[in-house]
Amino acid sequence: MQRGTIAMPYVDAGGVKLYVEETGQGRPIIFAHEFGSDLRSWDGQVRHFAKSHRCIVYNARGYPPSDVPEDAALYGWEHAVGDIDAVMRGLGIDRAHLVGASMGAYAALQFGLRYPGRVSAIVAAAAGSGCSPSQREQWLKQTSTLARSFIDRGLDVTANRIAHSPTRIQLKHKNPRAWREFADRLGRLSARGLSTTMVRYQMLRPSLHDFRASLAALAIPVLLAVGDEDTRCLDTNLMLKACLPDAGLWICPNTGHTINLEEPAAFNAQVEGFFDAVERGCWRRGYSTSKQRPRNLDAEQAGPPISLAQRRMR
Repeated sequence: MQRGTIAMPYVDAGGVKLYVEETGQGRPIIFAHEFGSDLRSWDGQVRHFAKSHRCIVYNARGYPPSDVPEDAALYGWEHAVGDIDAVMRGLGIDRAHLVGASMGAYAALQFGLRYPGRVSAIVAAAAGSGCSPSQREQWLKQTSTLARSFIDRGLDVTANRIAHSPTRIQLKHKNPRAWREFADRLGRLSARGLSTTMVRYQMLRPSLHDFRASLAALAIPVLLAVGDEDTRCLDTNLMLKACLPDAGLWICPNTGHTINLEEPAAFNAQVEGFFDAVERGCWRRGYSTSKQRPRNLDAEQAGPPISLAQRRMR
């Protein structure tokens, strides 16, 4: 378990033990992993940011060595929000940056809505919305089939299917070694944990589109990061950019769902610049017609061009 980081005691989340690691000193950053991986998916970010920050990673419930509860009622998106709370309380952290990928990004945004005073900034990478009302029937069918597959067809078969999915195959083309590590990690997780997480969290979580009014009032700096080939997440991120008052959107070209694994250097640079701006107090809000008069481009372009000599005479 020692992977160049400091292993911490398990933290208690309502009777469920969560495995936590931390390294580095400074402002705390808490990383929440995606459905198809665990805390090891953040290794490239922890190595980078531990030079200047206190980096905390943890395994969600259902992901060993965290507990894998047998009771399905102990899974779900609200429990995921509570798990971030448990990690912060367990480590004595009052306020932190949150970085989440996919499922973890959903939890980070929901945590920000519930506890805005405890979050200094959010990085939401490859955030999906959850099921939209118009696609609910299709969504429930697809996710139910995938959830059963972990048990009926086996973890190896299902993990291989996920690793070769249209929004994850990009990693294999770019970095075969990183893709093999991702596929191996996925194939060694808990089949029961993955299946129950899919049913109770991924299937049943409400769509972020349903939270637009709350998101529009969220006064937390947010960096949205999504790959341009992560087709299911693009629309959600465009909605979030239009909705969140203090958000920036970075679309990484030729990139799928595993954005921090596919383009770690570019991802780290974007996140580092974002955190630096937030910590210096210069992360700027986007253009707002209520706060800034729109430029009259027609008036600016009217009349003949003025030479440099004429400008100096004025």
